[in-house]
Amino acid sequence: MRAALEEKYGSRVEVSEAFGQITAEVAPDDWQALAEFARNDLGCVFFDWLTGVDEPPEGFAVVAHVYDPARHRHLLLRTRVPYTAATLPTLTGLYRGADWHERETFEMFGVEFEGHPHLVPLLLPDGFEGHPLRKDFVLASRVAKPWPGAKEPGESGHGSPSRRKTLPPGVPADWARPAIKPTAESATESATETTADPAAETSVENGDERG
Repeated sequence: MRAALEEKYGSRVEVSEAFGQITAEVAPDDWQALAEFARNDLGCVFFDWLTGVDEPPEGFAVVAHVYDPARHRHLLLRTRVPYTAATLPTLTGLYRGADWHERETFEMFGVEFEGHPHLVPLLLPDGFEGHPLRKDFVLASRVAKPWPGAKEPGESGHGSPSRRKTLPPGVPADWARPAIKPTAESATESATETTADPAAETSVENGDERG
């Protein structure tokens, strides 16, 4: 399989092997032709899956796994597209199973597949904005809800005060919400309310003053 790929594409393909599985990486212009060669010439007639990988700052990697059931051989097809031109030709004309996988990759990463018969969202609800598997997609709920992760020094209240509140992973610094950050005055008031003696307050209310 490796020799056939290198003979067909020469320097236009980068072939590697790991754990008994071959990966063939080509430029986007050769993406569809590589899949056709894998199916017609290498016997990889079974389409398993296709997905994207966000690899900043270069762009997206798109990877598909196909299989030769006659000789039990696996092949990974791989290409890369920049953020500014995240477009590939569809593989649905070669593998019908690529249909839903390309739709999912489109909605999760924003990679468009030209020629796809019905490139619409597959899993996300109507009206959802953005592509949630991109690394620049901010999970706003991480800011709106208390972060349950380990506390930084000073955040537990038992160490030296930290310089700023640590944000959850993946949340830009400008997403901090000053309105919900406790101030020194509010912290003092909260501590006073917490440490007040309920029994003493009850005695005063009942007129029981102690010397």
